[in-house]
Amino acid sequence: MLHIVLFNPEIPQNTGNIGRLCAITESRLHLIHPLGFTITDKHLKRSGMDYWHSLDVHHHQDWEAFEASAATPKRLWLLTTKAAQAYWDVEFADGDGLIFGSEGHGVPDWLHEKLAEQRLTIPHRNKTLRSLNLSTSVGIVAYEALRQLR
Repeated sequence: MLHIVLFNPEIPQNTGNIGRLCAITESRLHLIHPLGFTITDKHLKRSGMDYWHSLDVHHHQDWEAFEASAATPKRLWLLTTKAAQAYWDVEFADGDGLIFGSEGHGVPDWLHEKLAEQRLTIPHRNKTLRSLNLSTSVGIVAYEALRQLR
């Protein structure tokens, strides 16, 4: 199983799209609170459509609760624009977790430090542009991991 971990997501449409991806790929979605929306937000439901009932979703009050959970992934990879290693240079394994930070803030420095050896990036050519949309990024990396796991 692949785990998708969203650290304090802010935009309900992104989370809904990611939830839909997780439901279709039978990946587990972890939402680390606080969220920038309520889980009943109409935009979340609209983008997740009727897939939300098929989703294996776990809510965690904070990072510590996530780490203490029995559902925590075996190994973690932090996706960030601040990494040098590309996601395609990693050999993913069953039970891996892909961590994505919030749309506006990414993840805090302490998490970058904690996962310094497990940071990956999605390479891009135009260095004047910051990053891809969150749900696009999740889709790119999740499907590479799933390709490797097939």
